[in-house]
This record gives sequence, C-alpha cells and structure tokens, in this order.
Amino acid sequence: MKLRYAMVCSSNQNRSMEAHALLKREGFDVASYGTGQHVKLPGPSLREPNVYEFGTPYKHMLDDLRRKDPELYRRNGILPMLKRNVSVKTAPQRWQENAADGTFDVVLTFEEKVFDMVIEDLHNRNHVLLKPVLVINLEVKDNHEEAAIGGRLALQLCQELETIENWEDCVDDVIINFERQNNRKLLYSISYY
Repeated sequence: MKLRYAMVCSSNQNRSMEAHALLKREGFDVASYGTGQHVKLPGPSLREPNVYEFGTPYKHMLDDLRRKDPELYRRNGILPMLKRNVSVKTAPQRWQENAADGTFDVVLTFEEKVFDMVIEDLHNRNHVLLKPVLVINLEVKDNHEEAAIGGRLALQLCQELETIENWEDCVDDVIINFERQNNRKLLYSISYY
C-alpha cells in the first residue's frame, strides 16, 4: 500500500525534517511541517533565538547564521541541520496553511502539544471528503541525537504501516507491536478530511 505521510513538529525544523529526510531517501511520499508562529532556531542565548518566517528558504537561514557566528552554529549542530534541510526541501512550511498540499493518510507528530494542535486543526476543517487520516504522536526530545533516533523510529513505523492492506483495520495491532519492540508509548487518533 502506498500511503502519504506528513511529519510535524513545533517550530525548529529538527525532528520533522530528520524523519522527512529518512523517509524521502527510502522512497516514501512525505512532507514536513511546523506548527509554531515562526521558525525558531537556537541563538547565542535562550533569550536570543534566531526567528524566521515560515517560507524563508533554508539556504537564506544557513547563509544568515554563517554570517552571524559560523563557529557557534557549527558547534551546536544548527549549520549541519540546515544543510540537511536544504537537501530535502526549499523552505519550512506551516501545518495550518497546508490545505493546498492535499490530504495525508498518516500524520506523525513528535510532541504531545503538536499532536493536540494537529487534531484540533483537523477537527476544525470542513470534512467534505470524509477521508480518514491516522495521527500518531511519537514523543522525541528536541535535540540532534534524539531527532536521529526518532527519525529511524518514524521510518520503522511507516514501513510497518506500508505492509498492511488497510491501516484502519490493523492500526491497533501495528501500534501495540511497535510499542513492544521499541519500548515507546504512542498516542494515536483517527480524524477526517
């Protein structure tokens, strides 16, 4: 079965893009989004993040941070992350504005508050298609190491979903097996387009 996937995180473009890059490399039909008001990347201090509008090209962010302090942003992993992102897509997109992208079969989030936002957004849309969408939260800490682990887990979960004929009939079994294999608890819900 060929499903369409969305990877969604808050605003820093690390966890969703790591999963997007892995799934894209494996030939999946995948997109990625953030749910925040802006894209926020770590800055010189917690009170000084680098803030960009959604739609700002990753190349622009990369060039901007290279100008500001290349050593700091190389050391904290932001430059390598942005290089990866440039190779995956042009610019970050906001989930709430993705209507033009069509529908997804599976939406994977990486923190519970984003899961809640996606569910609420889907609930508030007009359900004209009555097409089901499986929303799953795979909790992943927001750092580069955990994002890499989360990306591999997301790939594994999506590979398992691809092997079944109809996810609506088997989703409970897939989730239970995944949780057992990986010692991770997943939240999931079914919504509609």
